[in-house]
Amino acid sequence: MDINAALRELGEVAAGPLAAAVQAQDAAAWCEHRLRQQRYDVHHQTESIVLVFCDAAWPDLTVRKEPGWDRLAHVAVPLMQSIIGRCYAPGGTIIRAMAARLAAGGRIKPHVDSHPSFRYGHRIHVPLTTNSRVRFMIDGRPYRLQVGQAYEINNQLSHSVLNKGDADRITFIFDYVPAEFVRRPCAQPSSA
Repeated sequence: MDINAALRELGEVAAGPLAAAVQAQDAAAWCEHRLRQQRYDVHHQTESIVLVFCDAAWPDLTVRKEPGWDRLAHVAVPLMQSIIGRCYAPGGTIIRAMAARLAAGGRIKPHVDSHPSFRYGHRIHVPLTTNSRVRFMIDGRPYRLQVGQAYEINNQLSHSVLNKGDADRITFIFDYVPAEFVRRPCAQPSSA
């Protein structure tokens, strides 16, 4: 969504329980859902543990639970609800939620998120791990996203990530579409 800024700080969040749960996942969990990596070349160097994802139809989306839901929803849903409750109007729909990992030395090339839902949904990032050599660029300007904070990014501007550090960067990402932009009925996980 074009938020009339590159980045909006959403404040402090209690992401520790989610970070611990994500880091406790086994290696196979990061390979269960490869759609982003296969469909979008810019995400080729990333891995994801997906909780919910939507089909490609817009605006008649169907949101479905993915393999990560059963293992992470108990800590992810309260975090998402806390951010939505503080920062956004109620009644919308979470259409995507995932932990995304960019390995040390990895890169996400500059891109603009192109699916129509990205023009209407708030893209929220909650860093779970990072290091001082991660560079998150939006519209040609570097940003340092901190663990313990939440951010909304303007995904309609060119953005990229470079991890020059020696540790992985893991971010929890979710897309919240306000009620006025989603046609009903919209299937969604009952707890999201």
